[in-house]
Amino acid sequence: MTHYNKPLFKRNRQIADAFALSASTVVYPGDCLDLLKSIPDESLQLVVTSPPYNIGKEYEKKLHLDAYLQQQARVISECVRSLSHKGSICWQVGNYVDRGAIIPLDTVLCPIFSDLGLRMRNRIIWHFEHGLHCSRRFSGRYETIMWFTKSDDYIFNLDPVRIPQKYPGKKYFKGPKAGQYSCNPLGKNPGDLWMIPNVKSNHVEKTEHPCQFPVELIERLVLSLTEEDDWVLDPFLGTGTTLIAAIRHQRRGVGAETVPKYAELARKRIRQEMEGALRTRPMDRPIYDPVESGNSLIIAPWKKNTDQPMLFERSPKYGRKAAR
Repeated sequence: MTHYNKPLFKRNRQIADAFALSASTVVYPGDCLDLLKSIPDESLQLVVTSPPYNIGKEYEKKLHLDAYLQQQARVISECVRSLSHKGSICWQVGNYVDRGAIIPLDTVLCPIFSDLGLRMRNRIIWHFEHGLHCSRRFSGRYETIMWFTKSDDYIFNLDPVRIPQKYPGKKYFKGPKAGQYSCNPLGKNPGDLWMIPNVKSNHVEKTEHPCQFPVELIERLVLSLTEEDDWVLDPFLGTGTTLIAAIRHQRRGVGAETVPKYAELARKRIRQEMEGALRTRPMDRPIYDPVESGNSLIIAPWKKNTDQPMLFERSPKYGRKAAR
């Protein structure tokens, strides 16, 4: 898929390192608060990010939870100042873990946004199937995206992110439209439970960054919450995924990254996107099903214990697996 010949990036394919309204793509090599000081009031249409979770990754210093929330509040406040009246903020977070107990970060961050006058439109659940395997609690297989708007007059474009109808032939069974097709031919609303593969070892987008989110996750937000030529900010840029999604759909993108190797990695991936060479998982690709694909790894190498039937093993889908 080639994107570099579209008008905005044909005019300006430079990656700037300082914000200017005339730029199209900015990777700021430093603290996001310093970057935000240079962004004028109400100039951004979308802020979307996955901030550090305060769990001691290489790119963060683990803080007491109260100190972490204060740090986040400073960033969020500046993001709100820079956000347009019709703009949105999407904050994607997981859990903070303290001595084995989890604290869902969305529950403790939500009051910060509310106190700044923002309105929550959705708490989107991003479900994925791979991650750490826990032995003393159920393994975490979802994170949340909190979507806030600055006002009631906000941009929301549903059509670009519709997904296929489950029953496109369904009809109204009563009322004045009885007998007519009831589904939107463009597809249905994707809802607030998004099943999108996370970026693990065999994902086409995988880099050395330990916490990378997939381009298709951000594409859905960019397409639905912005228009072409709008500014999209990621204050914790990582490998540049947000800017890649923005560039792909003719938006302007700006982000900050404090770790030099990740800032350089972001620039590299952004240049590849501008050249049409970056490999990513397409938005419309179905989730890989090892059973339907006949993957040999679905066959267990151990003898079946007939005294302990596994959950779901009697379902038609998994029954096919046993028959192979």
